[in-house]
Amino acid sequence: MTNNTKLFDGIVIFTQVVNCRGFSAAAEKTGHSTSYISKEINKLESRLGVRLLNRTTRSISLTPEGDAYFQQCQQMVIDAEQALGELDQNQETIKGVLKISCPVSFGLNYIQPILSDFLKKYPLMTLDIDFNDRHVDVVQDGFDLVIRATQNLDESSLICRKIFQSKGVTVASREYLEKHGRPTKPEQLVDHDCLCYSNLKTPNKWDYRTLNNKLVSVEVKQKLLCNSAQLELAMAIDGHGVVRLPEFALEDSLKKHKLEVLFQDYQEKTIDVYVVYPSRKHLSPKIRSFIDFIASELPN
Repeated sequence: MTNNTKLFDGIVIFTQVVNCRGFSAAAEKTGHSTSYISKEINKLESRLGVRLLNRTTRSISLTPEGDAYFQQCQQMVIDAEQALGELDQNQETIKGVLKISCPVSFGLNYIQPILSDFLKKYPLMTLDIDFNDRHVDVVQDGFDLVIRATQNLDESSLICRKIFQSKGVTVASREYLEKHGRPTKPEQLVDHDCLCYSNLKTPNKWDYRTLNNKLVSVEVKQKLLCNSAQLELAMAIDGHGVVRLPEFALEDSLKKHKLEVLFQDYQEKTIDVYVVYPSRKHLSPKIRSFIDFIASELPN
C-alpha cells in the first residue's frame, strides 16, 4: 500500500463542485471562498496528473477521467458520512437533515399523515421534503432518498425497497361520459380524448389485459400531456377526458363520486412504490429509520 498522506485531499471539495454544478455554489455550500475552491481543484488535478473538469465562464463539465474519478469519490464521501452516522447510531441518536423527493399525490395521501408521528419519535431529525412529480436525479440533485411510483423501475445503479403497491385505474367524469359516450373496452379509447402522464416512456400507449390474460395495447389520443398527476386529475374531474392513474391518487375523488371507473373487466398494470437511495453499502441511521418507519406505517 502506498503511504500517501494526501490521498483524500480535495475529494470532498471536488464532489461538492460537481454536485453543485459550479465553483460559486460549492463555495456557498461549504463556507469557503470561490478562489479557495478553485485552488483546491487545481491542486487535486496537479497531484493526480489529469484534468478532472472542463471549465468555461458559465459552466463546468466532467472530463472522462473526471467522471470515472467522481463516481468513486462520491461513494467514498457517502461511506464516510455513513461511518459518522454509525457512531450516532451506536449512541442511540437519530439526528440530522433528511432530504426527500416524493410524488405529489402519494405524498399528500400517504406520506404527509406519517410525518408528524416520525418527527415525534425522532425529535432531533429535520426533514427537507420536495413533493414533486418531476423525475429527479437522486445523486446529482442531492437527495438522501427518493420515493418513486412506477410500473417499471429503472434504477440499476441505485438501491431500492418496495414499500407500497397500488392498482392502475382508468376513469372519467360523468359529464364527459354523457357527452362523448362510455367506452366499454380499451380499444374504443382511440375515439376519446385522453389525459396522459409525460413521465412515462410511452405516455400514449395504454396496456390492459383481459381476464384470460390477453394483452390489449391501445395508442390513445392525447388531449393533454403533462407531468402532474394532480393536473390530470383536475382536468378529468372537469370533463376534459379519460385518465389512467394509480388508485392512491383517486381515492377521494372516487369516494365523492366525481369520477367513474371504466373497464372493470380488464386488468391494469400495478403501480409499485419504491424508496430509492444511492448508497451501495450501509444505510445511515437517519435514512434507515425513515424507511423502516414509513414501511411499517403504510397499509399493506
